[in-house]
Amino acid sequence: MKEGWRWFGPIDAITLPQIAQAGATEIVSALHEIPFGEEWTLEAIEKRKALIHGSGLGLEWSVVESLQVPDAIKRGEGNLTRLFDNYRRSLANLAAAGIKTVCYNFSPLLGWTRTDLDAPTRGGATAVRFSEVKMAAFETCMLERVDAESDYGKAACDAGRAWFASTSEAEHERLLKSIMNGLPGAFNRYDIESLREVLKQWEGFDADDLRASFSRFLFEVIPTAEELGIRLCAHPDDPPRPLLGLPRVVSTADDLDWIVQQEPSLANGFNFCTGALGARIGNNIPDLYRRHAQRAHFLHLRSVSVDADGSFIEDVHLGGRSQVIEVISLALAEERRRRDAGREDWEVVFRPDHGQSIGPDLLDPTHHPGYPYVGRLRGLAELRGAVTAFRFGN
Repeated sequence: MKEGWRWFGPIDAITLPQIAQAGATEIVSALHEIPFGEEWTLEAIEKRKALIHGSGLGLEWSVVESLQVPDAIKRGEGNLTRLFDNYRRSLANLAAAGIKTVCYNFSPLLGWTRTDLDAPTRGGATAVRFSEVKMAAFETCMLERVDAESDYGKAACDAGRAWFASTSEAEHERLLKSIMNGLPGAFNRYDIESLREVLKQWEGFDADDLRASFSRFLFEVIPTAEELGIRLCAHPDDPPRPLLGLPRVVSTADDLDWIVQQEPSLANGFNFCTGALGARIGNNIPDLYRRHAQRAHFLHLRSVSVDADGSFIEDVHLGGRSQVIEVISLALAEERRRRDAGREDWEVVFRPDHGQSIGPDLLDPTHHPGYPYVGRLRGLAELRGAVTAFRFGN
């Protein structure tokens, strides 16, 4: 297992030397500055690669996270020829640059959603959190979505209304800002009115519609990925449940099975995120890994603690309910199987996904939400220890 670290590029407050100091060797990055749907040119890819490889720090850009899928493709909207052509050309350019693990997500509108970016945890540390009550408050009292109560239930909506009535406008704005941080790669965030407008584009759109769009996406891009030797990795929904009246179809065991059934090629794989999948109580994380081990081309190792109402918070990497230790053991066994079968890409990159803000992180909040330096350093050290222990044990 190769140690990775997510780097948001030159805009990241965390530097390449700091990543090298943490001990990681694999950079997980993307060209966030390129608008969704535009081609990633070979020139742009090589420029970013030269920045990483030319640092003299022994770092390699080995995983793209993420080559985003435009919402027009997710909606199956209009003539999509240009968008699919650009996606395939981007894959070809990445392969030409030697980068062959490519992550994406198929969640409508929001890549991830949290209601709190600095919820308190043990000893004054903070973590990102999803509150069922606050999300219900956002949808019923701020967004005023008509069908919200049917999604959240009366108890959560009543509690959400009570929270909204007892809190200030500044706290409501803080909630909006937290939720808008889940817009993938976006620098412009929606206010309530513009969010209502963009949601109108999805009116009447259900899970069957999203699956139809997803199936077409796989049909359009998997043959190209297979020809190029690229492993495409679908990231699970985060959280794995519908939000804002929008469907989610990468959340459950049945969802993952359905994705595999659409295109049987090993190029059709997963970014196996123990945290995203772990946020749904019905998901058994080790069983899901066993079921799709040969398609787990990239690993996000993190954990969450989940409340009875579905709220969750980022836990320490080896805590919570995501059973990260068992997944590491299974991943090492899968690597051995791949190596013995003669697969050239038998090693899998993992990264400490998210992390609690601890110590110096609390004094320097310039990092991307959920991506502190010291908190992830702690996570990487713990994960490294577990990997090393299993290797010596075998």
